[in-house]
Amino acid sequence: MRILLTGHLGQLAADLKQVLAGDDLTLTEREDLRLEDAGAVMEFVTRSVPELVINCAAHNRVDEAEDCPEDAFAANVFGVRNLALAARAVGAPMVHFSTDYVFDGPGRTPFTEDDPPCPRSVYGVSKLAGELMLQSTWEKHYICRVCGLYGYAGSRDKGSNFVETVIARAREGRPLRIVDDQVLTPTPTLDIAESVRGLIATGRYGLYHMTSAGECSWFEFAKAIFEDLGFPVDLTAVSSDAFPTKARRPRYSVLDNRNLRAIGLPDLPAWREGLRRYLAGRAAHGRE
Repeated sequence: MRILLTGHLGQLAADLKQVLAGDDLTLTEREDLRLEDAGAVMEFVTRSVPELVINCAAHNRVDEAEDCPEDAFAANVFGVRNLALAARAVGAPMVHFSTDYVFDGPGRTPFTEDDPPCPRSVYGVSKLAGELMLQSTWEKHYICRVCGLYGYAGSRDKGSNFVETVIARAREGRPLRIVDDQVLTPTPTLDIAESVRGLIATGRYGLYHMTSAGECSWFEFAKAIFEDLGFPVDLTAVSSDAFPTKARRPRYSVLDNRNLRAIGLPDLPAWREGLRRYLAGRAAHGRE
């Protein structure tokens, strides 16, 4: 299958490239195709004629978005629209990734795809608007909401991921203060990539939550990392107030993969299982 993969230098795209290695992949990054440029996107897609478009490009700098919302909306809304229009022009279904940041409710029950979104940050608003833009532009879409991603390639914008960041700080002998009042589901990007491959094979378009099973706070995630590594560390739980940020982070954003189960696809493995597999594979991926 001919597949156009945008944002290919990111950590999720790195694992998608591995999972889809048998396909004919066309790879783009923002340096060679700016999705905000509608004309350039249409020309590129109609010339390459992909059979499937997978969009991993996004503006993920959450705090920057509070000061520069136009940048977040350019990438997360209008870039999505331009890519959707081009995909529609060549009849190619489109896979797009959204985020748990579209939620921040007061409850403690995992959100299903039918729950009303309630983003509390510019980033979350822009990602929700991108979902709606795709839904209104091109019916052949798969929207996958993901949460707490970490992969061996690391985030292009952040330069690493949570797992590698806390390990590096611990090895420097630095005490770790990690928030315990933000509850989510950390999810390995390789598990997402495998699930996306299964979803594409169904041809069942729509909105899907796609995260590991279970939930934990960032503090519980960090604690599990060092327990599995057998690495002693000075680790303290703190509230989000200890680390004030421009953007409000969700206090509870656990997602229920109900729509995946409804079409017969399995839940992703539990977050602790995913973490163990990630840690076991670090050395083979140059992570020491």
